Amino acid sequence: MHDLVIRGGTIVDGSGASAFKGDIAIDGGRISLVGQVAGKGREEIDATGLTVTPGFVDIHTHYDGQATWDQEMAPSSWHGVTTVVMGNCGVGFAPAHPDRHHWLIGLMEGVEDIPGTALAEGMTWDWESFPEYLDALEKLPRTIDVGTHVPHGAVRAYVMGERGARNETPTETDIARMSAIVEEGLRAGALGFSTSRTILHKSVDGELVPGTTATPEELLGIGRAMGRVGHGVFEMASDLKREWNEFAWMGQLSRETGLPVTFAALESPAKELPLAEQLAAMATENAKGANIVASISLRGNGILMNWRGTVHPFLFKPAWGEVKDLPWDAQLARLKDPAFRRRMIDEEPVYPPSDIAGLLMLVAQGWFLQYRMGPDFDYEPPREESLAALAAASGVSGAEVAYDLLMEDEGNGFIYFPLLNYADGSLDFLEEVVTRPDTVNALSDGGAHCGTICDAAAPTFFLQHWVRDRAKKRIPIELAIQRQCHDTARLYGLNDRGLLKPGYLADINLIDMARLKLGKPWLAFDLPAGGKRLLQKADGYVATIKSGVVTFRNGEATGAFPGKVIRGPQQAPMALAAE
Repeated sequence: MHDLVIRGGTIVDGSGASAFKGDIAIDGGRISLVGQVAGKGREEIDATGLTVTPGFVDIHTHYDGQATWDQEMAPSSWHGVTTVVMGNCGVGFAPAHPDRHHWLIGLMEGVEDIPGTALAEGMTWDWESFPEYLDALEKLPRTIDVGTHVPHGAVRAYVMGERGARNETPTETDIARMSAIVEEGLRAGALGFSTSRTILHKSVDGELVPGTTATPEELLGIGRAMGRVGHGVFEMASDLKREWNEFAWMGQLSRETGLPVTFAALESPAKELPLAEQLAAMATENAKGANIVASISLRGNGILMNWRGTVHPFLFKPAWGEVKDLPWDAQLARLKDPAFRRRMIDEEPVYPPSDIAGLLMLVAQGWFLQYRMGPDFDYEPPREESLAALAAASGVSGAEVAYDLLMEDEGNGFIYFPLLNYADGSLDFLEEVVTRPDTVNALSDGGAHCGTICDAAAPTFFLQHWVRDRAKKRIPIELAIQRQCHDTARLYGLNDRGLLKPGYLADINLIDMARLKLGKPWLAFDLPAGGKRLLQKADGYVATIKSGVVTFRNGEATGAFPGKVIRGPQQAPMALAAE
C-alpha cells in the first residue's frame, strides 16, 4: 500500500512535455509511480478536474531572519512554493560578530524593508559563523525547504569591520580571508554567494551595501573560492553602469570556475543598460563559454502604496509629517477631515536630499505610472486606467484621485506603482524573454519589502495572468511549470525536485486552474514586535504537498512541517521500483 495516491489529475510534470491524465503514488516522501496506479494508498486525493504540478521553487527570497522563527513561511508557502533560496542581494545574517548584530539588522531593514524591530525580537542569534547559521536553521522544521547564499555584505563586515562597511578597497589579505569564509560556507551547504552593486540598496542609515563598489579583483577572488568547492551560483543585483563593464568579469568568473552567474535583469531607471542590451551582453559572454543567466520578473516590479505602508504619494507633504506618527485611529480621523484633505492635496512636496531624487518625484507625482487596485485588479493595466487618465476624465488633479483611492475601504485602499518592468505600459517586451533558455523566473523577493510589495505571489500571478487570463500573447502551462519548477531548481543544482517523475521529491501542487485567483493584498502587523508586512492569498490551491506530506488544504495550513534545510547541490534520484 502506498503512503499517498493522487488520482485522476491533469499532470504537468515540469519537463515541458504535454500534460496528461494520470495518477501519482508517493512513498517515503518521494514519488514512486506516475501513470496508472492500481495499488491503494493509506490516503488518497481525488484530483479529477485539477492540474497537478511540482511544487514551485523560488530562488530569490529574503527569509533569512523570518526562517529562524516562522514555521509557516508565508506568504510564499501560500502560493504553491515548496522550496526557497534566501540570502540574495548580498544581505543576510551570517557570518556575524556579536557586536555587528544591530548593524546587520539595519542593513537588512534598509535594503529589503523588513522591520528592524521584528528582526531584533525574532532572531536568537545562536550563531556566529555561516556553518553555525545553517545549524541554527535546522533546529526549526517548516512547511518548505530552505537554502541560502553566503551574503557579501555580512562577509565584508566580518572580515574588514568598518572598512568593509564603508566600501573601502580590501587588501589581498582581506580578499583571501573573505574567500576562505565563502569557501567554508559552501562546503557547509550554502547554495551560492550573493552581492549587491546598486545605489538603490542602502542600510537604514543610508549607507551603500558593503560590496557595492567592489573591484573585479575582489569579486573574482571570491568566485575562485567557489570554483575550488565546485558548486554554487554567484548571484548579483547591479545598476550595470557602462563603465563598470560588469559582463566582462561575470563572463571571466563563470569561464574560470565553470559555475553559473545570475543577475537581476530588469527594465529599470537605475540601470544604464536597457534590458535588450543586458541580454545581448550576456549572450556575447555565453558564446565565449560562460554560463550567465538572467533572473527575470514576469510582472511590473513596483510598490503597493497605502497610508500605512512604507511609501505613498503624500509622503513628502508637510501635512503628512503632522500625522505620520499618530496611532492609526487618530491618523484616519485626520485623513477623513475635508480641510486636512484639501491642505495635503494642495501642498507642494518637500523632498529630502537624495541621489534618487527622480524616483522620489515619481512616487509623489508620477500619476501616469500609478494605477488603482480594485478587487479584480489586472497587473498589466492599460495606460487609460492610470491615475493621470482617471484624473483627466474626472476633471480633477492626480493628487485628488490618489487621496480618494487611498481612503477607500476605511483608509485601506491601494495604489499600484510599477516602477520597474513597466515603462512602456505593458509586459509585451517579456513575451520572448520568458521563452529564452538563458533566463530564469526569479525576483519575487519573498519575505522582503514588507511595506511596499508582495511579489511572493509571483507564481500565482504567472499562472493566472500569463497562462490563463492575459488578453495578449500567453504561454502554455507546460512551459510555465517547467520554468517555475524544473528550471529554477536546476540552476541551483537541486536535481531532486522540480519534476513529477519516480524518485523525485514528492513536492506537489493540486490546482483548480478555473478558480485560481490572487486575493486583495492587505497590511498585517503580525511580525515579532508588531512589525508590518503586506500579505496576499490566493484561491485555487486545493492542496500543497511537501515531501509527501500535505502542508496546505484549500489555502489553510495543516500544521505539518516536513521542510528541511538544503545543504549543497542535490543529486538526481534513481527511479524507485514500480509497485
